[in-house]
Amino acid sequence: SSGINAEWPLRPGAMATSMCKVETHHENMIHDAQMDIYGHRLATCSSDRSVRIFEVDNKQPKHIATLTGHEGPVWQLSWMHPMYGNALASCSYDKKVILWREKDRGQWGRFYTHEVHASSVNSIQWAPPDTGLYLACGSSDGNISVLQGSGDDKFTFSMIPTAHTTGVNAVTWAPSHPSGTTLDPSTKDYDVINKRFASGGGDNLVKIWKYSDEKGLWEKEVELKGHTNWVRDVAWAPDTGFTTSTIASCCHDGKVIIWQCKDLDSGVWDSKRTMHTFDDVVWHLSWSVMGDILAVSGGDNKVTLWKESHKGAWICISKQDTNKSS
Repeated sequence: SSGINAEWPLRPGAMATSMCKVETHHENMIHDAQMDIYGHRLATCSSDRSVRIFEVDNKQPKHIATLTGHEGPVWQLSWMHPMYGNALASCSYDKKVILWREKDRGQWGRFYTHEVHASSVNSIQWAPPDTGLYLACGSSDGNISVLQGSGDDKFTFSMIPTAHTTGVNAVTWAPSHPSGTTLDPSTKDYDVINKRFASGGGDNLVKIWKYSDEKGLWEKEVELKGHTNWVRDVAWAPDTGFTTSTIASCCHDGKVIIWQCKDLDSGVWDSKRTMHTFDDVVWHLSWSVMGDILAVSGGDNKVTLWKESHKGAWICISKQDTNKSS
């Protein structure tokens, strides 16, 4: 499809009240669509090897840039937090991660290319801003590389070899501060930075990685077992002020699992919560900003929204068929 249905609030902080179809004019399948932190811009990527950027401030989306430079299908995008600059990362089947920046309004160009993987780079995500300028990159070669910015467009990277033996499909960062932390800069808790991220792979596993300041490297902290096929996506829920950390994962077997942990340092995660088992593969997961609603998209071409009831059951509160126009 060359178009996507996008939904956004008409005013900051409001629930989504307007839906609009964006004709991207991609020449092949669209693999990802990401809004920037302000909800003003939408970036899309496709098998046509391009990235397109749109302004979506009103009901008439405006195409402002087409970014070309990849030599294969572009799988995923991630916006850099604006405190570090107006930039976007993209990853591709061509084994590359490209960082793009807007030089002048509507004038975009690449400013860094990350080429260390031996196979397709399937997933990328910038860390929350308080964690630092980190970009996690998962590849079909089984490795995860973590880029770290040091200023002046200079980056170093660390490698997690054989993170998943049959390839990495997804990466997701933990919130900057551990769940339950008092988000008051005057307290000692505020200085505790949670340098963790989770990954999912073709080995049917979800793994959690923690940075060791002492050793200066990323170490596997926990291995979560529960899926029976390739893990297609993982999504760490934003910090909501509660004492529980939550990760959602989805699989080729159609199952979505909710993993929860009350104390990250204990490494004990509750894995007995299958949110739902769908009739088809589930490809992507995304939490709402408040971390209380989970969006799920899959091979049935439907996007569903799920919310946990006060009794602990997950309930579908909305369903959108992407084959139908708004």
